[in-house]
Amino acid sequence: MRYAFIAENRLIFAVRAICRMLLVHPSGFYAWLREPLSPRALEDQRQTKLIKTAWKESGEVYGYRKLPPLVDCVAINERARDDLCDLGEDISPNRAWRLARLAGIRAQIGYKKKPGSYGGSPAVVADNTLNREFDVDAPDQFWVTDITYIRTHEGFLYLAVVIDLYSRRVIGWSMQGRTYADLPLQALLMAVWRRKPKTKVHVHSDQGSQFTGYEWQEFLDQHNLVPSMSRRGNCWDNAVVESFFNLLKRERIRRKKYKTREEARRDVFDYIEFFYNPLRKHVRNGMLSPIAFEQQQKLKLQGV
Repeated sequence: MRYAFIAENRLIFAVRAICRMLLVHPSGFYAWLREPLSPRALEDQRQTKLIKTAWKESGEVYGYRKLPPLVDCVAINERARDDLCDLGEDISPNRAWRLARLAGIRAQIGYKKKPGSYGGSPAVVADNTLNREFDVDAPDQFWVTDITYIRTHEGFLYLAVVIDLYSRRVIGWSMQGRTYADLPLQALLMAVWRRKPKTKVHVHSDQGSQFTGYEWQEFLDQHNLVPSMSRRGNCWDNAVVESFFNLLKRERIRRKKYKTREEARRDVFDYIEFFYNPLRKHVRNGMLSPIAFEQQQKLKLQGV
């Protein structure tokens, strides 16, 4: 920085006078003029560009962690390093962390749920068979589901999703302008149609009215699905789907202002089907996307 300042002002002030003021030797400045950047600095510039490219291609979202900002920055750079390694770059975690920090790449702060009251009595309540055991060893053993809302200028758009705990893949989703009972049913129907499970699947939800009504319970019985429910007011019992909603809102929705519900619907569809499922890397999946993780595990079972 001091040498750059001297170079910028040397036509106005004497070089030696500026060097004395900045406590640097003139010979050092002239050596810097002949080769302003060292080979390491040039390599830093090149790899910083690659890190920024990988970060932007992810939608500037890699590195989500519910941890302090410094750890967020470390997590971002681990993902940036993983992308550079995919390109054949040889870079250490500390170097990737330093370059990304200097480039101003930071994790974003997620949404916080507003406190609320919980009233009324649910029609049907099931036991919490999931019990926060979020790691399963096979697909279609446990699905988790929930509903969230998205603001638009037309009003709220409500989104229901179904996620397979095995790979964290969104296997069913539905969007409507109202939270009718068939909103989660449509998402669950998509999941059943896509996966066609051969054995019983546990479906975990909260105790919202859409999940405790008789229509939901009847659908579960007809499709060989077993209900499981969180305790009332305890979002951690369904942390995986809550985490997905946090990702969706932080990585895509909070960056936009949707004029219509249809515009929001198209953007959420794009996020789920063209980024989250096929591309977004998860630490839990060994830095593979949900689809890539399922494909890898399927090949392992086949002995390929």
